[in-house]
Amino acid sequence: MNAKGTVFKYGDNIDTDVIIPARYLNTPDHRELAAHCMEDIDASFIKTMKPGDIIVGGFNFGCGSSREHAPIAIKASGVSCVIAKTFARIFYRNSINIGLAILECPEASDRIRAGDEVAVDFDTGLIENLTRGERYRAEPFPPFIKEIISCNGLMNALAAGKGKA
Repeated sequence: MNAKGTVFKYGDNIDTDVIIPARYLNTPDHRELAAHCMEDIDASFIKTMKPGDIIVGGFNFGCGSSREHAPIAIKASGVSCVIAKTFARIFYRNSINIGLAILECPEASDRIRAGDEVAVDFDTGLIENLTRGERYRAEPFPPFIKEIISCNGLMNALAAGKGKA
């Protein structure tokens, strides 16, 4: 499992209401959620991002409510990975449960800039900033999380007989 894309960079305490504003929570349509992802903090995000791009945040990314809509909106928009210094725990688990790859790496969060091209190797935890020629190391996913993400979410992993935590 790997990811490679252009970085969209955000700061600390990016909450779930910024990721997907509450006014859009009445739809079960993942494409509709994606169409409004990050719009209150970055109106150009959904217009300029390309499938595979990467979000980099600071401390406490995904804080706020426990709704799954936030990681669903990010994943449905085409983001391949979110890297942050830390994640709110419920956001972290919701992301894994829906198959969104997320990595905690303070050094990468500090050094990576908006617009940098980054490649991520989920098996080793290596994050490579191709623009700056730098490498950072995050903890690789344990096998059960790799299975969940490779199956595109916990429910799919359980249906396939995998993802036992």
